[in-house]
Amino acid sequence: MTVSVYPGHGARRSLVTGGAGFVGSHLVEHLLGLGDEVVVLDDLSTGSARNLAGVADHPRVTMVHGSILNPLTVGEAMQSCDRVFHLAAAVGVKLIVEQPLRGLRINIHGTENVLTAAIERQASVLLVSTSEVYGKNTADRLREDADRVLGDPLLSRWTYAGAKGIDEAFAKAYCDQEGLDVSIVRLFNTVGPRQTGRYGMVLPNLVGQALRGQPLTVFGDGLQTRCFSAVEDVVPAMVRIERDPRARGQAYNLGGAREISILDLAHEIIRTLDSRSVVELIPYDQAYAPGFEDMRRRVPDNTKAHDLVGYEPRTSLTSTIMRVAADLLSRERLGSDAMPLAGADSFRGAL
Repeated sequence: MTVSVYPGHGARRSLVTGGAGFVGSHLVEHLLGLGDEVVVLDDLSTGSARNLAGVADHPRVTMVHGSILNPLTVGEAMQSCDRVFHLAAAVGVKLIVEQPLRGLRINIHGTENVLTAAIERQASVLLVSTSEVYGKNTADRLREDADRVLGDPLLSRWTYAGAKGIDEAFAKAYCDQEGLDVSIVRLFNTVGPRQTGRYGMVLPNLVGQALRGQPLTVFGDGLQTRCFSAVEDVVPAMVRIERDPRARGQAYNLGGAREISILDLAHEIIRTLDSRSVVELIPYDQAYAPGFEDMRRRVPDNTKAHDLVGYEPRTSLTSTIMRVAADLLSRERLGSDAMPLAGADSFRGAL
């Protein structure tokens, strides 16, 4: 790919932890476009080097294979960096439920390593958190100061929300007590090309099933609602928030504007891709371990980010579905048993 340098931006040296992941790889490309030197730290446990194939040979990119659980690795990767975008985390409902101990270690100990190194090297930090911190709060519009409503801490479903909440508390304490220049963004169901359904991400899972002509599996009754946000809307806002001194010690929601049920999402995917698929409802106890809980509703209030940096989710869900489908086809993630929908060749060519 060609990365163009945008004028009017003071180029910096940025560390992106988790830079080979879905959001991280888009952020790396965006920072290169701004003229930054970029260091990517990733252990490739959930990310993929393929996500950075377009910039792997870029002269301003340095790849570091390693874990945020290793303080020495973190410190060396952060050397000479003046800001850090901390995205490395154990992500995805499926991964968190199946490997809760790993998630706790990465999300808590790893984050503390990053924050400690940033203090030592006087680097600013953008901590990328999640809407999961709100738990089961179904308020009409979740503001950043909304109450957190979490389930039983002995259920692994809530370990991610708990760990990310601790991450944010660490960041705020480092800001208040140690003077760390840190700000926080909470992402709401960010979607787009390069996202994999491997760890339970709903949209690429459903799009892949539609492309194969398989039933679209929707858990529960499908009436749980989410607001999906396009990665191309979210990433520039993340960078603008990190640059704004007013964001120090603050948290900002970055989510979509349209609330949609997962059942309606499945039907919209079928219509958009002209798929032969049908929707199949799967009880939670068949998809996850006993005792699994889901959130019935999660709707962000984006006012705070809009007022600070003008954040406005503009990309339509239809456009995102088409781009995710094109990405899945181009990456041949469907496998040898793929059953492309009728007209897949013309669909591929149109994109």
